[in-house]
Amino acid sequence: MSKYIELTNDNFETTTANGVSLVDFWAPWCGPCRMIAPVIDELASDFDGKANICKVNTDEQQDLAVKFGVRSIPTIIFMKNGEKVDEQVGASSKEVLSEKINALL
Repeated sequence: MSKYIELTNDNFETTTANGVSLVDFWAPWCGPCRMIAPVIDELASDFDGKANICKVNTDEQQDLAVKFGVRSIPTIIFMKNGEKVDEQVGASSKEVLSEKINALL
């Protein structure tokens, strides 16, 4: 089983520069974030080798949250070749997230 990629200021740009990336902005104390965590894990397996499935802990990486204008969590952004192309605020189903990733592939 593949695991999601934990993003920091150090690896964000290199990880999201090429291809499709889903980036989940979350925090350990956030109920809805914990609720969708298993979905993110499943997507990491489903899209292994096809898309980057990533998480950003907003408590530890506040600069990234500010850079992308994250005001509430969970916020999931979709990137293609380093550019933000879509955003989903709040918990969402695996099907909705999968469709958005597939549309960008």
